[in-house]
Amino acid sequence: MGAGPGAADLITLRGARRIAEADVVIWAASLVMAECVTEHARPDAELVDSSQIAHEDVLALYRRAAAEGLRIARVHSGDPSLWGAVQEQYDAAEELGLEVEIVPGVSAFGAAAAVAGRELTIPEVAQSVVLTRLEGGKTPMPPKEKLREFARHGTTMAIFLSAARSGQMVTELRAGGYADDTPVVVAHRTSWPDELTLRCRLDEVEQVCKEHKLWRHTLFLVGPALGAAGTRSHLYHPGHFHTFRKPDPAARKALRAARRSS
Repeated sequence: MGAGPGAADLITLRGARRIAEADVVIWAASLVMAECVTEHARPDAELVDSSQIAHEDVLALYRRAAAEGLRIARVHSGDPSLWGAVQEQYDAAEELGLEVEIVPGVSAFGAAAAVAGRELTIPEVAQSVVLTRLEGGKTPMPPKEKLREFARHGTTMAIFLSAARSGQMVTELRAGGYADDTPVVVAHRTSWPDELTLRCRLDEVEQVCKEHKLWRHTLFLVGPALGAAGTRSHLYHPGHFHTFRKPDPAARKALRAARRSS
């Protein structure tokens, strides 16, 4: 299940209930705030820090759960569907005959945008979000998933797991077409007590990371939407209509004229 980006009150109600019901709670102390577990777990629940053990040790706990009829809550940071190694756990639990439920969580990229007060999709500026990371590092990337190739779309990007190589990240984004003045949000440990949210240009990112010693737990939001202003969604325009609302005739006429001229 996903514990959210950090703060204990950003865990979902369902996630909190699953922790409260669990006989064993497995969580990574390096990535999940202790309060996310301690505020919800039963006093008699067994708490296991997964940052100290390997996948095989976790499987031993799953086998014990199958043999003894225990409930286990495996708590991941953010949303488990993003870099959560959830598939190998799901497959192992199914092989053991355990009933499995994946509880989604608030991802760090959504939390970072909220803290920064920015929208990732702005009409006529960006309507897509690319979630990715810089190639290289411990986990190989598929050959077609290069940062510079994604950057060619020119839309909003949320780049994870890349702060230790911020200079290389900037080089790849430039190669993909982002200009030096492209707006960037640098989000470190969003929603934790020591969170840090900074805004800068693309050509300032490497210096910002060095100045603040941001090597881990840092996410980058990149793209023109992060600096956009003065645009308006048509959804709530008085000239727009949908199943539940009729348009104002004069506003509808003006809206259609504006579309034709653009």
